[in-house]
Amino acid sequence: MLKIGLTGGIGSGKSTIARIFSVLGIPVWDADKHAKWIMENDPELKQKLLFHFGEAVFDGEHLQRSYLANIVFNQPEKLELLNSLVHPAAIAQAEKWMKEQSSSYVIKEAALLFESGSVSHLDYVIGVTAPRAVRIQRVMHRDQVSREEVIARMNRQIEDVIKMKLCDWVIQNDQQHAVLPQVLQIHQQILTLYEQHG
Repeated sequence: MLKIGLTGGIGSGKSTIARIFSVLGIPVWDADKHAKWIMENDPELKQKLLFHFGEAVFDGEHLQRSYLANIVFNQPEKLELLNSLVHPAAIAQAEKWMKEQSSSYVIKEAALLFESGSVSHLDYVIGVTAPRAVRIQRVMHRDQVSREEVIARMNRQIEDVIKMKLCDWVIQNDQQHAVLPQVLQIHQQILTLYEQHG
């Protein structure tokens, strides 16, 4: 089984591409969704979050994402701390999930594949890209946030041009190119690689 990463900057449309692979019958791991689950359900991690970020980080059992985001997005050292706590647990859980799958390949969808170091556990990486202006509009609409907030988030990720150069395939999700043919072509290429790996 091949382990494939799917990444891209905020607003690039990773989730849309992941859904297409899912429709093709490929198991997809959503790193963001599972990271939240781990933060709420891993007792050891939960205690560390309470210790470092205060009682208000949880409302009963539920993680207060906006509260935590306000802390880490304004203090780079706090973001680094959060990532150092969450990433190892999230990577371990993804590895366990991958071992349980029986398909020719699986996809791990994550914005921070390169930043977190989890790319070292993968065979190939698919990048999703879109023009900066399109990404800003998408995120403003999706998250109901200001242009400035979106740009601040973008500035905390690896520059999109650099990230795409690190990928084995790049999907243009720019409203000019149809994404389905791009996904199908990559899907066929991965199946061929799987057969070659034997």
